[in-house]
Amino acid sequence: MKKILFFAILSFSSVQAIFAQKDMNFMTYNIRLGIASDGDNQWNNRKKNLASILNYFEADICGMQEAFYSQIQDLESLLPETYAWVGKGRDDGKEAGEFSCIFYRKDRYTMLQTNTFWLNQHPETVGLGWEAKYNRIVTYAKFERVADKKIFFVFNTHFDHEAVVARRESAKLLLSRIKEIAGNTPTIITGDFNATPSSEPIQILTDMTNPDHLLDTENLTLTPHFGPYSSFTGFQSKEQEGMRIDYIFVKNADFKVKKHATISMSWNGRFASDHHPVLAVISF
Repeated sequence: MKKILFFAILSFSSVQAIFAQKDMNFMTYNIRLGIASDGDNQWNNRKKNLASILNYFEADICGMQEAFYSQIQDLESLLPETYAWVGKGRDDGKEAGEFSCIFYRKDRYTMLQTNTFWLNQHPETVGLGWEAKYNRIVTYAKFERVADKKIFFVFNTHFDHEAVVARRESAKLLLSRIKEIAGNTPTIITGDFNATPSSEPIQILTDMTNPDHLLDTENLTLTPHFGPYSSFTGFQSKEQEGMRIDYIFVKNADFKVKKHATISMSWNGRFASDHHPVLAVISF
């Protein structure tokens, strides 16, 4: 009887351990704002394909950039039974301007807390930071995984595309705010950083001498990276060299990154955005 009980407890513990290590599909995706000047690549011609990417690759959580409120509403209508989202417009903290929103599977995760801060010298206030051309933000959310009550944070951002000093200072601010908000809780960071791996902002974020550094999931993947290396396309069918600027980082847990991919599918030669989505399959 004791042996049966021992093996029953052991089996239950093993199941719990496997359950706690559930694979999660994290995605970062700059969906390209909706403007008529994009011609054949304008939003109305792309939105169904873009929504289908989230569905097909079963994204658990997707950090989006360059999303206007009307685009978010379109995605809500295209994915009505699956996803919920959080975020604020960068120009008024409500609905104006681009969002760095976070879409998440509402059947698998409970959103416990969310907020948005600005990448400037006064993060709680709407406004430009340093020499940035546009307002830049970080939206974050605290989640509970329904399956096992695991708590984790997701931070999603979009660094300035022109100002070097803004990207540098944004990297420093992001690290400090993650430490302040998430503490030692497992954290996943998604974003369009407008910076290549060897550039200063990414070097600041991943500096191993800094105890608050982030880990690039592309460097952690157990399966070699799949797909193009560059994530920015400009809607061009030919891969753009040296344009890996979209990342998924992790911090504060024994993350196992099983796969890492840049998804480059197209429809009749056209992409769903001028960026490829980046996907990381992670367990923790």
